[in-house]
Amino acid sequence: MTEKELLYIEDAINHEIYMIKTCMEVSDCLEDKTLAKLVDKFIKKHKNILQMLMEVL
Repeated sequence: MTEKELLYIEDAINHEIYMIKTCMEVSDCLEDKTLAKLVDKFIKKHKNILQMLMEVL
C-alpha cells in the first residue's frame, strides 16, 4: 500500500471514530425512543465500517 493510501485509510478510520463518539453523545441526550433506536443503528453501522477499515490494515 502506498503512503497516500495509508493516509486515506487513517483519515477514514478517524472519521468513523468521530462519528461513533458523536452518535453516542447524541443518543445519550435523546428522550424519544424512536430516534434513539435510529441513532443506535447509525452507531452499529459506523462500528461495522470501522471494523472493515481495520481489517484492511
